[in-house]
Amino acid sequence: MQKPRRDFLKYATVGAAGAFAPLGIGAQTTVSAPPAHGSIYDVRAFGATGDGKSIDSSAINKAIEAAANAGGGTVLFPAGTYHSFSIRLKSNVALYLSQGATILAAETPATGNEGYDPAESNAPWESYQDYGHNHWHNSLIWGEDLHDVTICGPGLIYGKGLSRGWANEQPLAENPRVGNKAIALKNCRNVILRDFSILKGGHFGILATGVDNFTIDNLKIDTNRDGMDIDCCKNVRVSNCSVNSPWDDGICPKSSFALGYARATENLTITNCYVTGTYELGTLLDGTFKKFPPGQRVPRTGRIKCGTESNGGFKNITISNCVFEGCGGFALESVDGALLEDIAITNITMRDIMNTPIFVRLGSRMRGPQGVPVGDARRILFSNIVSYNSASHQAVLISGIPGHPVEEIRFNNLYLHHQGGGDAQAANLQVPEKEDAYPDPHMFGPLPAHGFYLRHVKNVELTDVEIASAAPDLRPAFVLEDVHEADFFRIKVPKDSHGPIFRLKEVSDFRVFGSSRIRDKSVDSTHSEEF
Repeated sequence: MQKPRRDFLKYATVGAAGAFAPLGIGAQTTVSAPPAHGSIYDVRAFGATGDGKSIDSSAINKAIEAAANAGGGTVLFPAGTYHSFSIRLKSNVALYLSQGATILAAETPATGNEGYDPAESNAPWESYQDYGHNHWHNSLIWGEDLHDVTICGPGLIYGKGLSRGWANEQPLAENPRVGNKAIALKNCRNVILRDFSILKGGHFGILATGVDNFTIDNLKIDTNRDGMDIDCCKNVRVSNCSVNSPWDDGICPKSSFALGYARATENLTITNCYVTGTYELGTLLDGTFKKFPPGQRVPRTGRIKCGTESNGGFKNITISNCVFEGCGGFALESVDGALLEDIAITNITMRDIMNTPIFVRLGSRMRGPQGVPVGDARRILFSNIVSYNSASHQAVLISGIPGHPVEEIRFNNLYLHHQGGGDAQAANLQVPEKEDAYPDPHMFGPLPAHGFYLRHVKNVELTDVEIASAAPDLRPAFVLEDVHEADFFRIKVPKDSHGPIFRLKEVSDFRVFGSSRIRDKSVDSTHSEEF
């Protein structure tokens, strides 16, 4: 008879017996003296207990200091639970979390001096991004101005005592001695994060700001806000990661003003990853994959998103071979005066998307220094995408603002299935501009199209795109407003479509050809037309 699955959260707080022996080291869990230069630095040799009760952060930091002072080395966490406040990384030092090892974020006491390192000042830039993006030291594990840093091994980082950063929810991130990030890195280079898991990572499971030559590989993150935020970073590889983040974004490139200047996130690859917002906290890690009940009010965000912070921009980015389930779709956003350009998204499958499968927004929120012009969004490619059973109230949504179109965008080989059911009233909805609003698909409400809603767009092409629906939908498949240079080739729409397929308003240089059930048609210029 198969033994019942252990309670995962209980397991995470008590550790497991036996230690993995990395790099040929024996299975001992203590050493009598600090090791020699270039050796393994066992945290228990420096006073850590791993009993899940004593605060071990002082001993851990001593081990890290010893390794750094010797010119570098590996700090070993044998099996056990290391109850900790802030752990301070150093250059040329790796943390190795053995199988059964857990770094457990301690709860901040109501009184006394114990707690996380204080949040450093980021004046005068703090008004340009939220509190969590402005501070790094108030974290479980943090490093600044470092090089050649690694956190690896099959163990767990459990942010039980961290703040989620929500207003009016305890513990408040802004309070003294409170931590709100599992891992925070600022102005670092040559960083590797590999093989470990994060449970309940606070506001950010990983916040990396200004980190270059950065590898994130084979992580499992099951958290109650953002999974990972990659902010103002260059030459980044995210691969083979699974992220369940129902209350916020899963994998989130950003380009804030937190460094005091506009710096792009660029040369970024995200590949072979799974993002979701549909599972109860902890059930991705324990393998039970327990979905939230249908009526439970959870945002189920869990997506891949570039934004909302977008002062520096996003350049030269490839996202491929990823799976979305029960979460938001792609979001690409430039609303603070930056360039969003040269983006390729390919080989994606999606199921049960909660809003639009694809959202591209060029706006003018302009949260940053004054005098910066509106940015640009251009040269964006979506190809080989399958989306099944997405919510029907929002179509693919591409929107610039008057005078600032999204440019040079391509869609090739897409199958987009949604639940359908849109009525004649929905077909006549007027979509607000909201030029300076926080960018999110929900800002526009339900859309009058069930396939694509394109507004303020120039030079767009759709090839081999099929729209399908579970129930008949009376909205047009395509609504174009202020769109110029638009080509549609080999387009398929549901056979039970009874209303117009296209609605054009202020459109020029439009062509549709080679499509079943849609006659070939060219439009030089039109104020308003349906067919």
